[in-house]
Amino acid sequence: MGDAFIRHIELLGYEKRFFPSQHYVYMFLVKWNDLSEKVVYRRFTEIYEFHKALKEMFPIESGDINIESRIIPHLPAPKWFDGQRSTENRQGTLAEYCYTLVNLPHKISRCLHVINFFKVRHDDMNPVTDSQIKKPEVFLLPKDSKKNPTDITGPIVLQTYRAIADYEKGSTSEMALKAGDMVDVVEKSENGWWFCQLKNKQGWVPAAYLEPLDGPDESEEQEPNYAGEAYVVQKSYTAVEEDELTLKEGDTIEVIHKLLDGWWVIRKDETTGYYPSMYLQKAGEVNTSVKSELRNRGAPPRRSTIRNVKSIHKQGRKQISQETYRRNSKKYIQNQRKMQGNSLNKANVIIEKNEPEDNKPKAQPAVPPRPSKDLILNRCTESTWRKIL
Repeated sequence: MGDAFIRHIELLGYEKRFFPSQHYVYMFLVKWNDLSEKVVYRRFTEIYEFHKALKEMFPIESGDINIESRIIPHLPAPKWFDGQRSTENRQGTLAEYCYTLVNLPHKISRCLHVINFFKVRHDDMNPVTDSQIKKPEVFLLPKDSKKNPTDITGPIVLQTYRAIADYEKGSTSEMALKAGDMVDVVEKSENGWWFCQLKNKQGWVPAAYLEPLDGPDESEEQEPNYAGEAYVVQKSYTAVEEDELTLKEGDTIEVIHKLLDGWWVIRKDETTGYYPSMYLQKAGEVNTSVKSELRNRGAPPRRSTIRNVKSIHKQGRKQISQETYRRNSKKYIQNQRKMQGNSLNKANVIIEKNEPEDNKPKAQPAVPPRPSKDLILNRCTESTWRKIL
């Protein structure tokens, strides 16, 4: 069957161990080319040493000679003391690192250094533990609700898309295409760049240049959400087309339609337009080094700017006009304001109804008649009587 190689690495979570001393290990599900699947455990310090050795083996791909040639992903150095919080927060970065690692050119992803590091060790099969002290605590990485957490077996099934036009790559991490090329999509990133493979080639391709085989309409595109999601602009952009928006870093906007080509329809006050999704970040989310690095790349081309399109479908993709976005967005905002106004009016009506009851004059106690002078003299004390006389 040939030399063994890894086809997928999935981060499952981490374990907190107490023997021989308290420490943390990450759990990886490693899927091999013979369809076998093994769970291995690695400390982050081990992973970082592996990463440094990999960079030394491939100085060009690690960016040591030219930073623009770097394709080996970044990995932060371990802290002086790695506690549970840092172990947990590092999971996202580590998952992205493993995914990128497996999809690097074969001379890297299938080299002996990578193969040997993820091979099953004796400690993986029989973890060192002492039940008399305390059993390890397992913390699984949260899964997408749409996925079945127990379904971790079987080969990876990739979707096949077709190139609708020629594309010339702009960097070494991208892949050139010819119209009609059939590519397998490994990863669909919401920034509009998809990682694809074509025979022995792999690289990033603009999603705008790809079409599904079964129809021109992308069923994966969500419907517009005119309620909007709050996002913050992380990188300024000057509009090139009339239906785009010019924004500066730090602006707060609302995303009303997320499109697969990486150009989202956003709303600023009551104005709508297209903006590159890779320059946006959801309000409240923490900025990461990986996201910052992605923003240094240029925005992907829009579907409407592609020339010489050769689609196999008679009908083109359904597109919503910018005027429709503006009209529906404005209508939604007006309805919201109207509903808020009605709720305030109802509150005022209740107050007005209660006011007459509150303003009714309350009954006053009866004032007794003033006693006569003779009655006062008869009932007062002797000292008072002498003073009066």
